[in-house]
Amino acid sequence: MEIKDELIDHIAHLARLSFTGEDKVAIKNDMDNIIDFMGKLNEIDTDNVEPLVFMSEGVNVLREDVPQQTITHEEALRNAPKKDSDYFRIPKVLDKTLDE
Repeated sequence: MEIKDELIDHIAHLARLSFTGEDKVAIKNDMDNIIDFMGKLNEIDTDNVEPLVFMSEGVNVLREDVPQQTITHEEALRNAPKKDSDYFRIPKVLDKTLDE
């Protein structure tokens, strides 16, 4: 598969990224290397290989979930740069809409 500038532009648009100049060349080289590596993997005979579901034989060992108070409400708000009586105040994150 040949990586063309149009494909890089399309993927960059989908990811809301912008590549120009040397960055675009570097991304193109990285994508070419990934495609080449996938081609090498296709050359390997995997007919008698069991699919790997888990990386180890270990089973999750979880502790019992016991709720406990580790910090009070006042202690949590004590060092907050901005706060109300009960809440942290933060700057707006989504103050404009996306065009697309």
